[in-house]
Amino acid sequence: QVRLVESGGRLVQAGGSLRLSCEASGRTSGGYGMGWFRQAPGKEREFVAAINWSGEITYYTDSVKGRFTISRNNAQNTLYLQMNSLRPEDAAVYYCARAVLTGVYSSSRNYNYWGQGTQVTVSS
Repeated sequence: QVRLVESGGRLVQAGGSLRLSCEASGRTSGGYGMGWFRQAPGKEREFVAAINWSGEITYYTDSVKGRFTISRNNAQNTLYLQMNSLRPEDAAVYYCARAVLTGVYSSSRNYNYWGQGTQVTVSS
């Protein structure tokens, strides 16, 4: 089993920055793609960003391009999401997930391990 634990979510003003972290434990050997998703109240969970096993390839949803950066430290089994220029519409519970394979994926169907989420609130 793999356990994913997110942290870093909090209340921030619009225009501010946050860095989310996701620490993996358990059977973390081997290279897998990782991703961040978010879910706002009353909305479906949506893809935010993904990174391949080595960290060399990243992919973002259009609404966060140029503002968010996904990265990973494989030695520490940790995934990050640096969020800058936050907007009220970025407010959501953010989830990290581990993919079944090594690449970048925007569909939640390609992920089989999920964290419990961390709340990001953005005040206008």
